[in-house]
Amino acid sequence: MSLLVVGLSHRSAPVSILERASLPADTRTKLLQDTLAAEPATEATVLATCNRIELYADVDKFHAGVAELSTLLAQHSGVGLDELTPYLYVHYEDRAVHHLFSVACGLDSMVVGEGQILGQIKDALALGQELHTAGRLLNDLFQQALRVGKRAHSETGIDRAGQSLVTFGLQQLADGEDVDTWAKGKKALVIGAGSMSSLAAATLARSGVAEIVIANRTLARAERLAQILTEPGGTGVAARAAEMVAVGDELDRADIVVSCTGATGLVLTGDDVAAAVRDHRAPLALLDLAMPRDIDAAAHRVPGVRLVDIESLAEASADAPMAADVDRVRAIVSDEVAAFGAAQRAAHITPTVVALRAMAADVVAGEVARLEGRLPGLDEKQRAEITQTVRRVVDKLLHAPTVRVKQLASEPGGAGYADALRTLFDLDPETVAAVSRADLNDADVKNRGRV
Repeated sequence: MSLLVVGLSHRSAPVSILERASLPADTRTKLLQDTLAAEPATEATVLATCNRIELYADVDKFHAGVAELSTLLAQHSGVGLDELTPYLYVHYEDRAVHHLFSVACGLDSMVVGEGQILGQIKDALALGQELHTAGRLLNDLFQQALRVGKRAHSETGIDRAGQSLVTFGLQQLADGEDVDTWAKGKKALVIGAGSMSSLAAATLARSGVAEIVIANRTLARAERLAQILTEPGGTGVAARAAEMVAVGDELDRADIVVSCTGATGLVLTGDDVAAAVRDHRAPLALLDLAMPRDIDAAAHRVPGVRLVDIESLAEASADAPMAADVDRVRAIVSDEVAAFGAAQRAAHITPTVVALRAMAADVVAGEVARLEGRLPGLDEKQRAEITQTVRRVVDKLLHAPTVRVKQLASEPGGAGYADALRTLFDLDPETVAAVSRADLNDADVKNRGRV
């Protein structure tokens, strides 16, 4: 089996395509279920953010895997395969591992170094675990990606190379002015109460806005977020919740609007924005972080309105300078990819080694039983000494080759050593498979407790 990723992101596709191809939560579930139902994938999970959609799978055939995953992405995104294909990228085996680790470190983000991607990777793994579509390979891969991302942020200054998408967006709205100075005393409206909206509300509060209104389809979630912002130990900003039907009224009073919902249609139309600023006392700043977009692009043309959305953020970040710390993160990624590959190759041969030692133990037990039949006069101490001697001989004979074969198998190109070992010792394939299944079940239980 081999790791394959097929996807598209802000680097490969225009925002218009990403917007149309976005996957709601229920669609991601169906995509993963259909991926496992189809051959050649045996496990899968999907990483879907505002600027990337990637389907990860363990496949036994490369070309068939690429064709199947591409078709499934097209079917579930609603974008025709012929239209989607030019924007898809494919990574296989070590290159797929390198890609995910780079994503986890923020090297492939629209804003280099942003840390929110780690939460999204964790969500992707949790979904695969919940649906039982992520097996040992993807559990190991995504757990390692999370550790690599955390290592990059703790051991380097990658955080200085970029900010979260929220911070970057607010900087674009401030248009060169210090964000804290620009935001101080303003009234903000945050539409949505998910992770990105929560981050936006907290960032605005720290920037000194006078008031934050949280509007959400589920009022209870908006109320919880408002309470977090105002409770002791929180930001101390004045915050309150509002229902979505009140967004029009709240828009009339807002100076800054940040929207990030899971809606499939527009939350604010161009007419909504125009009506709000018709008698507005100050310019209206709009930040749309949703995919597909929440705010009509026509708002760009409304006098007194500044709109920053995913498309304009992509343009603004295209020429962002790379910090020196980025090179250090790349070195970390390269080291971790090599370590992950070695560990996976070594793990691949472990069931064969276990099966070999089990076969040797059976041989020892059989020979000891035969000896007892021929020498019934042996006492307990003599029988134990003979048994221990035979076991030591077998262990010493197997020690060097099994240790060496694990070392060789962990090196690039070492996958064939497991087959060679099975052939040389005529091991029962079903015995090896049974060990693999047992290891997979143990790893599945262990990994479910770690996310």
